[in-house]
Amino acid sequence: MATASADIKAAIAKYEAVIGLEVHVQLLTATKAFCGCSTKFGAPPNTNVCPTCLGLPGALPVLNEKAVEFAVLASSALNCRVNETSIFARKNYFYPDLPKGYQISQYDKPLAEHGYIEIKLNHEAKRIGITRLHMEEDAGKSLHDGFPDSAERTYIDLNRSGVPLIEIVSEPDMRSPEEAFEYLTRLKEIILYTGVSDCNMEEGSLRCDANISVRPHGAEKFGTKAEVKNVNSFRFIKAALEHEIERQVLLLESGGSVAQETRLYNANEGKTYSMRSKEQAHDYRYFPEPDLLPLVVSAAWQAKIRESLPELPEARRARLVREYGITEQDAGVLTLTRSLADQFEEAAKHAKNPKRVANLVQGEILGRLKAKGLEIEQSPISMKGVAASADLVESGAISGKMLKDLYDLCFERGKDFPAVYAEEGSPRQSTDTSALEKIIDEVIAANPKQLEQYRAGKKTVIAFFVGQVMKASKGQANPQVVNELLAKKLEG
Repeated sequence: MATASADIKAAIAKYEAVIGLEVHVQLLTATKAFCGCSTKFGAPPNTNVCPTCLGLPGALPVLNEKAVEFAVLASSALNCRVNETSIFARKNYFYPDLPKGYQISQYDKPLAEHGYIEIKLNHEAKRIGITRLHMEEDAGKSLHDGFPDSAERTYIDLNRSGVPLIEIVSEPDMRSPEEAFEYLTRLKEIILYTGVSDCNMEEGSLRCDANISVRPHGAEKFGTKAEVKNVNSFRFIKAALEHEIERQVLLLESGGSVAQETRLYNANEGKTYSMRSKEQAHDYRYFPEPDLLPLVVSAAWQAKIRESLPELPEARRARLVREYGITEQDAGVLTLTRSLADQFEEAAKHAKNPKRVANLVQGEILGRLKAKGLEIEQSPISMKGVAASADLVESGAISGKMLKDLYDLCFERGKDFPAVYAEEGSPRQSTDTSALEKIIDEVIAANPKQLEQYRAGKKTVIAFFVGQVMKASKGQANPQVVNELLAKKLEG
């Protein structure tokens, strides 16, 4: 087995992967792309529908202006050039969940082109090109399981039919599954910051198709690509690409050839399976949508939309490092979402030491959240709560041990730090030297062996005594005061 694995790795090392991604993002509008039906997720099947999204005779599409604004905003965030004029087209294919027999999309004249995303992998920066960003409507949903007669029947829910999407097509610039994962992570992060989508993969708000081929190192010509369709997590996309690279390389090494086809990924098996032959553009028989005028987004309209563009994640990370003295790693965690970054900044502006706030988020909050399977937005301790606790530690009012105990209570009770601190009677570290001296005398008397070691020159034993005093004071003694008093007592 070890030899076979080594042989596979040696074969893969002879080839270079070429990866391009097509990402469909649902726009966060209240109504569909070309009608007034709701886009709300979870409605009973086939209730958010009307003659327009059902494709009934005589129904005409009317473009959703908010969808256009969101698409332009996303294009700007992704460094794309927005075309003043773009054309909607009919993409013709026949499938049970496509009631009109065609999908309204854009083809040769898309909304935006020539963008890019900067990724960083192993401390090396790389620019991944974006070929195009175009608008289109979603199809319905075919349900193949979950019903008593699923073995014989497929059920159709047309609630998604007509939901507004943008499709973001990358250049084939990625050379590894790791680069593809990083690209998707950055793309999702940017889209979330703009607020144009919630990018919820479980609800279908973000879907990804991956195109992958392999070629010998040094070759210029691309190999035959396979498409892996509708994988429902970034982790599975990475795993699917890893499998495809191995599958294609072993095919070529055995004298076979790669078929141009669409494949599906089975997450349980970690393998892809052939679904159908891959269509070419001419198979869709694109032609301009006769019921929609060309979309004109003037320079003035573009400028107005760009005014709502927020500070994007990469720029914000750099500024947080510069303004608050935190590390790049701190900034990476604190800018995971726009909401978290906003909360941190609000807290950091009033905190005595923003760096301590950042440390507590990473060292105390995230670990507790992970243990409970919660996201950062679900933390009972707000950023203002973290800042308040950081200030108490900074001033010496509470110790690190007291803070940990109070945080534990916050998570147990589901309450913010200020509320729990008040409930516990606003405990403070003891700096009463007479009370501390009494505890220290008792600790020294109870540990003659360690006292002898200290006086024999083993000064590190003082840490043992500090621990015992802190334990006897139930963590309420001021460690600095304890250290000073202990040093005097032990030397005496």
